[in-house]
Amino acid sequence: MLIEYIQAALEKARYEIIEDEETSYGEVLELEGVWATGNTLEECRRNLEEVIDEWIVFRLRRGLMLPPIGNHLIKDSGEIAVA
Repeated sequence: MLIEYIQAALEKARYEIIEDEETSYGEVLELEGVWATGNTLEECRRNLEEVIDEWIVFRLRRGLMLPPIGNHLIKDSGEIAVA
């Protein structure tokens, strides 16, 4: 399911503490352009989850491919395949 793809992406996320207004930064290198910030690591993770969801919708609406995350792949039809 879509939730499994998002969870797999979150497991690949890399986080770092930054010295700025928002103290946490997270990104998923396998998903181009997917990153988020937050005042706490947990807020950053929640924001990143939302960004991943929006990124998937954006790409599917435009007929763009989604990269596999681990053994999770979303096909053009929006169908989730797990290898």
